[in-house]
Amino acid sequence: MKLGVISDTHGNLAAWELAWDLVLHDCSLIFHCGDALYHGPKFKPGEGYEAGALAQALNACPVPLILVRGNADSEVDQLVLDIPAQSPYAFAQVEGIRLLVSHGHLFSPEELLERGQLWNLDFVLTGHTHVPAQRRVGSTLHVNPGTTTFPLSPEPALRRRTCAALLDGEPHWWDLDTGEELQVPR
Repeated sequence: MKLGVISDTHGNLAAWELAWDLVLHDCSLIFHCGDALYHGPKFKPGEGYEAGALAQALNACPVPLILVRGNADSEVDQLVLDIPAQSPYAFAQVEGIRLLVSHGHLFSPEELLERGQLWNLDFVLTGHTHVPAQRRVGSTLHVNPGTTTFPLSPEPALRRRTCAALLDGEPHWWDLDTGEELQVPR
């Protein structure tokens, strides 16, 4: 089973298309960890910014998509999305794997990992930081897919446009520009 994990597309259709072609096209389910359409005042829209076209692509996605609301997502975005943006988080259980999905701006990864332990979750998925990451606490693994648009990692090796997938319960990350699989330290 392959579950796609993407975050912080910030209206960039070209980045979504790269992630789709490289990782997401053959997933059973895709989790979008928020900040789907808008970039906010912090970032200048880059090449590929087409929020309306990205909304159409998300609406037409042939793979089931669970989307949570991020800090740059708004009520207005929901007017162009057929997919309801869950807030502040979504739960899913897929083939016995229990997941919590949140953007990561309202609750810290530590708070979500505490909830993960309390609720016996396998994964907590977040975005927001634009940095690919993983951290295990007990039986719960926190996975951040990074960003498809504006990488912010202090580590040059991880300062890349990325997305992730859970393959048979194990996280994997890909560099969208090179197609290479990345090693993300725990």
